[in-house]
Amino acid sequence: MAIATAPDETRTATPPIRATPSRQRKPAKEGSAAGRLLSTTFLWLYAAIALGPLVLMVVNSFRTQQEMAQTPLGLPTELNFRSYQDAWLTASFETYFVNSMIVTIGAVLLSTVVSVLAAYSFARSRSNLFGGVEAVFLSGLLLPAHLAILPLFYLLDSMGLTSNLLSLVLVYGAMGIPFSTFILTVFFRQLPIELEEAALLDGAGPWRTFWYVLVPLVRPAIATVTVFRFVPVWNDFFYPLILMRDRASYTLPVGLTRFFGEYSADWPQLFAGLTIATLPLVVVFLFATKQIISGLTAGMSK
Repeated sequence: MAIATAPDETRTATPPIRATPSRQRKPAKEGSAAGRLLSTTFLWLYAAIALGPLVLMVVNSFRTQQEMAQTPLGLPTELNFRSYQDAWLTASFETYFVNSMIVTIGAVLLSTVVSVLAAYSFARSRSNLFGGVEAVFLSGLLLPAHLAILPLFYLLDSMGLTSNLLSLVLVYGAMGIPFSTFILTVFFRQLPIELEEAALLDGAGPWRTFWYVLVPLVRPAIATVTVFRFVPVWNDFFYPLILMRDRASYTLPVGLTRFFGEYSADWPQLFAGLTIATLPLVVVFLFATKQIISGLTAGMSK
């Protein structure tokens, strides 16, 4: 008896599938060449507009009065430092410079110290009373300071502080507290409370924890508000003109007006004085640029 067998099943060997490596896509270029060219041209144009007056000021400070009268936009035939010497010695420029340094440093220190203490209190307090006090502090940002010049003048005059540099220190210091407090409060609120708890467990007191743990962490913010207060106080013309009656108490912006006569002006001395007055601002920005950038960009990734 024949047994029927099923036909053999043919097995076809399928070749293994090889994984083909995925092609890495090249990152897309950020902007077109025309866009980069346009932005670069705009930045160079902006730099030329911003630096042009400064370069003109420095160049003209080395020229003589005769050269200025002949060609106002020319180059000096030789470097003439006589304008700097006359501006510093004969025009009482040294007195104005020292007055500006005293007023600016005093006002910045006053506003910064008060703002750091107030900002920490506002950031850590949960009381409704502190919320109302914070609102009073920040309300100073809404009021133009020049509106208070009349009552401020009468108040300082009754206290005998007109023609006294202390009056400018107090006025500028009070004007800088609202803005500085607002900025520093934001930074203190970003610091975790666990930092203070850990410092207290290690045996540090509240003041030591504040000054040696928290304040160094907000140093970029302190540098930012310091520079933002230094520049307007150094350049302010309004309050010294109103509050300072004696020429010996003038600051630089008011003192520079003495270079203008009734019918003429000593332009080389004026440009030399402006150059000297600009140097402290340049030095401050050069030394504080890194801290300012850190302060302005901190918190953006949070």
